[in-house]
Amino acid sequence: MSDHPLPAGWEKRMSRTSDHAYYYNSATGRSQWERPEDSAFGKGSDLQKVRALHILVKHAGSRNPSSWRSDNITRSKDDAINIINGYIEQLKDASNLEEQFRNIAKEFSDCSSAKRGGDLGFFERRQMQKPFEDASFALDVGEMSGIVDTASGIHIIYRVA
Repeated sequence: MSDHPLPAGWEKRMSRTSDHAYYYNSATGRSQWERPEDSAFGKGSDLQKVRALHILVKHAGSRNPSSWRSDNITRSKDDAINIINGYIEQLKDASNLEEQFRNIAKEFSDCSSAKRGGDLGFFERRQMQKPFEDASFALDVGEMSGIVDTASGIHIIYRVA
């Protein structure tokens, strides 16, 4: 058993049913039997909230395959991924990444946040779908994610705060 402090957000608890110790992260709601190491939750584990922009491309398999741009989205998931990859390529060479990200979001994102340049404002843990949350909290300010797949569709995320 290690005696060094637990990573930020983690605490040791006792199970009421098995009388064994387990570890709980109050920031994420995650629990596990194994003692977490500093890399167990990773970058951003001490963050309480972040602010991010995103670009969403929905597909026919999305939980709500419609948007402000189209009443009935019929594209395949592979097509949505290809579209997002195209945006990623455009953004790689952007001289002002945030401005270009906002412009693409305004014109092409399938989310209602498009009118705000994809800006979701500040959000805390457990307010977004888990893959989206994990990606957002793992980014540094000014960093863009790769492809993030959720029930809503295919995203790229840019953290602004």
